[in-house]
Amino acid sequence: MNSTSVGPTPAGRILAIASGKGGVGKTVIAAGLAQAFSTQGDRLLLIDGDLGMANIDVQLGLSPDADLAAVMSGQVLLEDACIPVLGGACKPGGFDVISGRSGSGGLAGLRPDAVNRLAAACATIALSYERAILDLAAGADDSTLRLAMAADDVVIVINDEPTSLTDAYAFVKRLRIRDESAAPCVVVNNAPTPDKGREAYAAFRKTCQSFLGFAPALAGLVGRDEHVPQAIRAQTALGVRAPDCPAMKDINSLAAGLAAGREAA
Repeated sequence: MNSTSVGPTPAGRILAIASGKGGVGKTVIAAGLAQAFSTQGDRLLLIDGDLGMANIDVQLGLSPDADLAAVMSGQVLLEDACIPVLGGACKPGGFDVISGRSGSGGLAGLRPDAVNRLAAACATIALSYERAILDLAAGADDSTLRLAMAADDVVIVINDEPTSLTDAYAFVKRLRIRDESAAPCVVVNNAPTPDKGREAYAAFRKTCQSFLGFAPALAGLVGRDEHVPQAIRAQTALGVRAPDCPAMKDINSLAAGLAAGREAA
């Protein structure tokens, strides 16, 4: 993990989506980016890496026959837990998903060696795709940090709430203690206005610069949009329920910027 932006990459590059706290819309961003990258031409795998309380399957209305818990118990191989969404990774806008165990903390207590095996397995299966997105658990526990370190790039999702900023700072601090070359970039989600979003980013950047000597790049802003909670309640991908809504347009722009390796203006 070494760059502040994703950019053109060979097959198998993993993008981890993190957040300091729950409720900031991290999974919406992860699923939206999966569809956006796929629409742009990437074969995409989305992995629910929340070992405590996974929810990608719930948000997307999926009923997987196998999930990450079955993989870790040795019942199935990781590749056999993949399920297609919107036609799967071979279709524009479609991607594959490996779900976590929804509503269960059963994987939260994995031993470090098991987390290491999971990280290695994710890296291996990602080689079958142009990109893989790893939707991490909120927070900065050891398992989450280990999975983040297995990614090539990390995006941390924040909003304009003080607790989001402080918890995101704690994640970045712990990540950089483990890997001083780690350079996660930032997405401000649910921004009331572009100016408010940039203010939240500026405050976060200043804190990181002051105490860590590191200034994370801004990857993009996703504005507040009533279509997002509607899609969550409908258990439908945002890009399916409201493909032209402002938030999905922001996510498409975010994906394009990440793919081009550029920072947000």
